[in-house]
Formats: sequence, C-alpha cells, structure tokens
Amino acid sequence: MRKLPALSALRVFEAAARRLSFKDAADELNVTPTAVSHQIRHLEESVDLKLFERSARKVTLTPAGLQLFPVLRDGFDSFERALEALRHAQGTKRATLSSTFAFTARQLAPRASSFTEGWPDWSLRLDSSNKPVDLDTEADAAIRYGSGRYPGMLVEPLFRDRFAPVCSPHLGIRTLADLKKATLIHFAWGPLRNDDRAVVWRQWLDAAKAKGVDPEAGLSFTEELGAVQATVAGQGVGLLSLTLVQEELAAGVLVQPFALELESFRYDFVYSPRAAERPSTRVLKDWVIQQFRN
Repeated sequence: MRKLPALSALRVFEAAARRLSFKDAADELNVTPTAVSHQIRHLEESVDLKLFERSARKVTLTPAGLQLFPVLRDGFDSFERALEALRHAQGTKRATLSSTFAFTARQLAPRASSFTEGWPDWSLRLDSSNKPVDLDTEADAAIRYGSGRYPGMLVEPLFRDRFAPVCSPHLGIRTLADLKKATLIHFAWGPLRNDDRAVVWRQWLDAAKAKGVDPEAGLSFTEELGAVQATVAGQGVGLLSLTLVQEELAAGVLVQPFALELESFRYDFVYSPRAAERPSTRVLKDWVIQQFRN
C-alpha cells in the first residue's frame, strides 16, 4: 500500500510551487490563501520536510520543494494527458471554455451554434465563473476580463471594452440635463472595483462635465447581468459595457444617447502552456479568434 500524502495537498503544493504565490494558487484553485497555507503546512508535517521559505512579500522553494515540484508537475500533466486520451478513445471530443457570467450569457451563448457548425465533431461546454478557474484541470481555455496580465499563462488579446450610458428609447434621454430626472443604474465591480478602468457613474459624469446629477443615486446590483436586464426593461439609464448590450443597441431596443465612451478592461483568450497542443484548446482558440478578434 502506497504511503502518500493527501492528493488535495499535493495539488495545492503543485499550484503554489508553479506560481510561487499562495495567493495566486488560491485564486487558481478557488480557495482562500489561508486554506492554501494550511494545506502546505499539513503536507510539510506529513513528509517532515520544509518545502517553502516564507517571507512577508514572497515564497520560494526549498531544496526539498525544488526536488518535489517537477515530479508532481509532470505527474499531473500525465494524468491530464491520459484522461484526454481516454475521452478521445471513447469518441468524446469536448472543449471547455470558461468566462464570466455576463460574457457567457451575453456573447458566448448566442454564438454557440457557430461552434457546432464549424466543428461538428466537437461539443462545447461553457463554464461560467467570475473567479479564475484552473486552466490545467477545470477548463481548456478562458476568455478573461482584466488588465491582460496573467502570469504563467499564454495570452491572445481580443479587444478592449468600452462603457457609455444606454437606455430604452422610451425614456426620452437626449441631454445631460435629462439625467437629473433619470434613475441611474449601477453594478458592483467586485475584485476589480479599485482599478480606474472599473468605470462608474462618477467618472463618466466628471468626463462629461455634467452638473447636478447625483452619481451614487439610483438602482444598484451586485451582478452586472442584473444591471443589464434592468436597463433593457426600461428601469433607468445604465452605464454599461457596450460589448454586453451590442445586440440591443443594434436592434434599437436600447440607445446610446451620448457619444462619450470610456475605455475599460481588456478581453483576452487565456490558456496554460501545458494545454497549448491540446486539440480542445486549439479548437477553442480558432473559434474565439474567429468570433472576437476584430
């Protein structure tokens, strides 16, 4: 009988060693940094070896950690290749693409049929999550929304998002003065909220030199999709991603009463170097670039 530490602890160690960051490993595994620290500590106790040197700003691998890391990395890569081969042997060709709830609902789901038309031998699985998923084990690739910096990943830039006020044409919003009587619609930016590219009403009103409009008043939603749906329903004026309401603007369901647009974050196609030659990753890359690069 093999005497091995818990597989969960080994997985946490591999992610932390690959990223040299407990926080980044926690983001990848969708757990807290404290949970990562506890798992590493338990692993060190079970093997009676110190695997990381910890300091206030960073962690580094000890000689024992350096010896263990490539063995685990190669082992997990082998597991992944074996499972992929088994799926193909059974005739199952599935590609999993992760993205945010809003982008999946507003842009990916409506385009899903183009994937099945272009790659009829493949099935597409859309994984919605506002937290980054593990691109070695949980998805073949992701469309991520942010700064464009994803350490350890391969990145194909797609396009930059832009924000502007939009609303139902029935509200009759035509001038900045009209905003004084309108209901402003907001949504929470979550982890991105402290970045200047997280566009909020105060920024847009300042840029437009609009006076007498309370930038905090109105309806607020914790999730961006709620703000989009309320705006489409004519509940007020939403300062929204033009990417997410592209269809409604084209159809005239929503209008953009002001020309001023503010630049926001970038959409990128992101995947692990270890998945670069995976057929499912290549298929997704071809489809996503075909759909979104321009």
